[in-house]
Amino acid sequence: MRKFLLILFATITNILSAQVKGIIKDTKGNPLSAVTIYLENSTTGTTSNNEGHFNLRISKTGNYAIVFRYLGYKTQKKRVKIRKFPCQLDIVLQVEAIVLNKGLAVMNGNPANEIIKKTISAKEKNIDKFKSYTANFYSKGTYRIKNVPKKFWVHNLRSFYGDLNSTRNGISYLSETISKIYFNKRSQNFKEKIIASKVCGIDNGINFNKAKDAYIDFYTNKIKVLNELVSPIADNAFSYYNYTLEGSFYDHEKRLINKIKIVPKRKNTPTFKGFIYIVENQWTIYGINVFTTDIQLNLGLVDTLQLKQCFNYISKTKAWVLINQQLNFKLDMLGFHLNGKYTSNYSKYDFKPNSTKKTFKNKELHFPKNTIKKDSTYWKNMRQVPLNKEEVEECNIRDRISVVGSSKKYLNALDTVQNKFTLIDLIKGYTFRNPYKKWAINLDGLIDNFSFNTVQGFNTSIGVQFFKKHDGKGKWHEFGTKINYGFSDNRVRPLLYFNKNWNNITRPKLSFVAGVTTQQFNERKPILKLNNTLNSLFFRSNYMKIFEKDFAKISFSQEIQNGVYFSTSLEYAGRKPLFNSTNYYFSNFWNKKPYSSNDPVDKNNFTKATFKSHKIATFNIGATFIFDQKYASIKGNKLNLENSKFPSLDINYRKRFGAIKHKLNSDLFTTNIRQKFATRSYGNFTYHLRGGFFLKEKNLAFMDNLQPNGNQLFFPIDHELNSFNLLRYYRFFTNNKTAEAHFEQNFKGTILNKIPVINQLNFNLVVGAKCLVMDTISPYTEYSIGLENIGFGKWSVFRFDYVNSFYRGIQETGFVFAWKFF
Repeated sequence: MRKFLLILFATITNILSAQVKGIIKDTKGNPLSAVTIYLENSTTGTTSNNEGHFNLRISKTGNYAIVFRYLGYKTQKKRVKIRKFPCQLDIVLQVEAIVLNKGLAVMNGNPANEIIKKTISAKEKNIDKFKSYTANFYSKGTYRIKNVPKKFWVHNLRSFYGDLNSTRNGISYLSETISKIYFNKRSQNFKEKIIASKVCGIDNGINFNKAKDAYIDFYTNKIKVLNELVSPIADNAFSYYNYTLEGSFYDHEKRLINKIKIVPKRKNTPTFKGFIYIVENQWTIYGINVFTTDIQLNLGLVDTLQLKQCFNYISKTKAWVLINQQLNFKLDMLGFHLNGKYTSNYSKYDFKPNSTKKTFKNKELHFPKNTIKKDSTYWKNMRQVPLNKEEVEECNIRDRISVVGSSKKYLNALDTVQNKFTLIDLIKGYTFRNPYKKWAINLDGLIDNFSFNTVQGFNTSIGVQFFKKHDGKGKWHEFGTKINYGFSDNRVRPLLYFNKNWNNITRPKLSFVAGVTTQQFNERKPILKLNNTLNSLFFRSNYMKIFEKDFAKISFSQEIQNGVYFSTSLEYAGRKPLFNSTNYYFSNFWNKKPYSSNDPVDKNNFTKATFKSHKIATFNIGATFIFDQKYASIKGNKLNLENSKFPSLDINYRKRFGAIKHKLNSDLFTTNIRQKFATRSYGNFTYHLRGGFFLKEKNLAFMDNLQPNGNQLFFPIDHELNSFNLLRYYRFFTNNKTAEAHFEQNFKGTILNKIPVINQLNFNLVVGAKCLVMDTISPYTEYSIGLENIGFGKWSVFRFDYVNSFYRGIQETGFVFAWKFF
């Protein structure tokens, strides 16, 4: 038995050490990183690290042809006879000689345009060659940070840079993933099973270097890299790019490769700049080397982003497939300087997989528990990109810190440093944590809930919350209190609440809340507190109308089946009207008129109550359906993923009962349908349909009627597709039935980019249509045309709309200016 174990151990050791390794340099002796190394006519390969080192795993000894490819350098094929492992193989690569045929350029005008046209025409044919496959995926992500500030705003960052060196520089994040991926083009299904995952210094090992997010497909019209960018071989690419043939060269198999320079026609458009390499006659991608900046990304976060891709030819399928990708980015904002790098390798493609419908169920990502248990020996032999010296040292240090950092002694010492309380914490908030016992006490800051309205005047809340985490699978509970005080009406309104969640799979959640609060007459809450505060104090426009409610409510929600969400609640409340108690404002420069009353219907009614005080019970039951919902399974937790192929559907039944006056009791059904999807190369289309009806028409309390969301703000801070831009708040309401529809098409520059001069501004054209139908009124409609992406450089975050409304033959026009973040 002992002899057998020794033989088995020797065999395993030999397999794990079965690798070709070496260093790759240029002719000047400089190491070359991100060089693609693979076995000839296969997708078994690896990539060199920052120091030029590589490890190529090979299963057995023998004769091999190993290819070394790096864009800008001559591809080198090295034939080696491997007698034992490990095998040392050092390589020197020479710069590629790019030759431009000037006669061809003169005769054909711009040959680059012809090459790109043929590549666009051949896209579908080339993609069909790998329409279904499985492959192995490896990803490595590294964040390197420089000059971390000692403080950010009022927060001390000592715990952040404590893991870095004394100069607050170094590697702040390093992660690796090994997985198996499955893809089917016809059904657009994708699946990934994680085999191993590691994050240096974090014992749970979970990272999100997902293969689906990492794969950047230039054969599609729009490429998702932080934001949507136009591919240089998109169907409408000539509207965005200019092309120049830099020259051509022959690869190691004597295939002619064209190097084409791509330059955006306008600097502000969502495009790339750099080079795309096209294989002559096959009109497919050989390689990509492009970059983009914050102006093109339009995010205001990333300064530059560089992307490299390397494709390899597979003779069995006569297809060029992606085998290596490098994504580098730089961030410089608010005192933080960060360089990020993601390396992705694809190997062992199988283009005739035995996949069925069962293979592609709704579980898109499977992350088993044992994937984070791989030891350092496993990673040393299985990782495709070897760690450099600094990364090895950083991982060793972080892993040691992780062991010490999980101890009770260390966590208690950390608590002593982090849990210090100061008087300013009463304003900005404070949290006392005990990570070892997994509980925390949170104090809400006074500034978090500070607002103004004409009923309470200036008001704020202070709250205390206790949170206890029971495990890593989503079992937790919390309870707390929040006390609101209005400085004008001198009224204290307390709340007590309790929440409990059992797991992160179906997420069954029980909630209880009781106390006194104020609530808008429209339960859909069309006016943000911040909007109302600013417009009241500066413009004396107190649009938000509220009433008081003392209540007790219990609710429960759960995902009863994948994509099917159930919720129900029961509430008993006393509701009473409120009146203005203050006429305070900052300035009467803009509006010298007094505040309107708190009556949503009659703005001049300051003395008569909008409704009579009463008590009533409310029962709600509803369901939400997310059709064909995809999800990820991570260590026994379920993470639902977005899916734009189908709409979401909400159905809800609300019953008011128990009121002394029976006319206040009611039965209401409502439904919502929402969806947002890409319209090929023409941007995004979004719609929202809403309807509702009462079983019986009654003279209800005003807040129980069906009401649309209006808007009277020129500069709303929120901008969602569920409100009417020019409709006065509380103008229409019904106790019978209603329906509304909202449509919006964002062309994402498709149209404006074709108009001279205008195309330099990089605006996005947005058109919309809205309609409201009620049993008691004529249809109300709105049509809008607007511009998005207004601003300067990375701060192009504004949107401006011109709106026309029509009601009973009367046309009104107006403008809405908003932040597109909301």
